[in-house]
Amino acid sequence: MHATVLAIPHATVFAIPLWADLLAVGIGSVQGAMYASQFRNRRLDLLGIAIIGFATGVGGGLLRDLLLVTPPVAFSTNWYLPMTVVAALLGMLLARVFTRINPLIALLDALTIGLFGAIGATKALSLGLPEIPAIFVGVISAVGGSILRDLLLTMPIALMHVGSLYAVAAGVGTTALVILVDLGIPITIAAVTGVVVTTVIRLLAVRFGWSLPEQRSISRLPRPHWPRLSHRD
Repeated sequence: MHATVLAIPHATVFAIPLWADLLAVGIGSVQGAMYASQFRNRRLDLLGIAIIGFATGVGGGLLRDLLLVTPPVAFSTNWYLPMTVVAALLGMLLARVFTRINPLIALLDALTIGLFGAIGATKALSLGLPEIPAIFVGVISAVGGSILRDLLLTMPIALMHVGSLYAVAAGVGTTALVILVDLGIPITIAAVTGVVVTTVIRLLAVRFGWSLPEQRSISRLPRPHWPRLSHRD
């Protein structure tokens, strides 16, 4: 009997460089710390800021690896935890230096979504996942950090509210990445394109207030008025 060999279209030896993953984690941690520093009434100390930064920086990667059933990359080396702590403290410092931090937070937020979306989709493709599951993993990886950040801050999850377009931006960016890989474009170029597309869509959504249609309750329809018939009818 001959063994049947299954060809996996996207299986490749490509591995995500450590510097790229650390860059995404660092930017995510800076953004998370700057975001948390806005809420003075929460009275977060340095440890609290570090925890928020860690959750924002590695949350998406942890969810990604959970979905892919692979060992968490964030716990595979000694680099990730110090990176998140240093980046979180840097974010806290930047929040005090800049008088207007909202534009910077929006930029870092969009860039974080783009980076984690591209890394998640790329890793999924390299493990042999089909296109649609790879896009799903990329989106979850992109928004995972912001979800954990909002949960720790006991705030409504921004992903689920009007005007965020987190998942939409990540979905379009990761879809562009997957299509380019299918067309034979080098995965590095496809990943950069995915990051740019996601970042631009997210920034445009913030700038122009783009959003998906809001959920609205269905108004009650008026009861039909039937004429009353007399006995003579």
